[in-house]
Amino acid sequence: MKIAMLGHKRIPSREGGVEIVVEELATRMVEKKNMVVVYNRKGKNVQDKNADKDKKKLKEYKGVKIKTIPTINKKGIDALLYSFFASIVVAFKKYDVIHYHAEGPCAMLWIPKIFRKKIVVTIHGLDWQRSKWGGFATKYIKFGEKMAAKYADKIIVLSKGVQEYFKDTYNRDTVFIPNGVNKPEIRKSNIIKEKYGIDKNNYILFLARIVPEKGLHYLIEAFKQLKTDKKLVIAGGASHTNEYLEKIKEMVKDDKRIIMTGFVQGQELEELYSNCYLYCLPSDIEGMPLSLLEAMSYGNKCLVSNIEENTQVVEDKAITFEKGNVQDLKEKLENMLSSNDLLEKREEISDYILQKYNWVDVVNKTLDLYKR
Repeated sequence: MKIAMLGHKRIPSREGGVEIVVEELATRMVEKKNMVVVYNRKGKNVQDKNADKDKKKLKEYKGVKIKTIPTINKKGIDALLYSFFASIVVAFKKYDVIHYHAEGPCAMLWIPKIFRKKIVVTIHGLDWQRSKWGGFATKYIKFGEKMAAKYADKIIVLSKGVQEYFKDTYNRDTVFIPNGVNKPEIRKSNIIKEKYGIDKNNYILFLARIVPEKGLHYLIEAFKQLKTDKKLVIAGGASHTNEYLEKIKEMVKDDKRIIMTGFVQGQELEELYSNCYLYCLPSDIEGMPLSLLEAMSYGNKCLVSNIEENTQVVEDKAITFEKGNVQDLKEKLENMLSSNDLLEKREEISDYILQKYNWVDVVNKTLDLYKR
């Protein structure tokens, strides 16, 4: 088949979960002898400052054809213009399927629909709920959601909660296909020991974008009340949320146990996952938490907020606390730090998550949906 994908920022990239999903789907579909064209958004990778030097002239990646759509580098406007121009381009191309990712870009899917194109949408989460967006952006994203519900031939959702939301709100049936995760390489602490002075099992890891809905402020509040020699490592960059980032920096400045690494990738990222004592994701809102899947694929014990998107992933293989409740989070951290059984079930956790969330299954189900 000839497949187009749009709605992400750019691949290859770890700027967000959408970019990781698009890369995994596109490259694996090419391996299955399909032709895939992804429409990257022109602009700087705000997470990884070095990435853009190598990728400016990238036309192909692992067999995936890359087209870059020009836009204006201004918050809010860049995404709108990108999805508008990309939608016009794909409308005039001969694709069997056009696959939109995320709600905002779907505001323009009526354009290829006029030309009777087959359109599949993946809803990565209810993006209008995220606190980083203002009034107009929230309305625009909600409009994209309505366009997807009205005009998409098939809609993929990543959680049962979002599936129920589309049925209740739009009486629209959707297909549940969760994300996948790759079997990781367990690494010793070399880079992270040299850069941050951290070693195996002597730190708690938060690894996600530094945005309000990830709940990092709850974790910092709870951690500062703990009497522990373990460090708290905060790994991730901001995303249109510099004000929140400054708030976080202010919160951590007086506690030398807290380390902020900024955006990480490659071996440094693998070392952080491989050597943490536990991984914590205190989110208020999630779509499909890829960082949680990754943390569990390394066999890490995890402490997560009790929102459905998290509990659906972890089942009985992690500890949960009440969303937004700093006292409950603190107590659960204390219990986990004093427990000796955290390191005993690593293989069980890893096997569970790799079997449940397998990219081979995800790609096969998505291709089957295209064919239907």
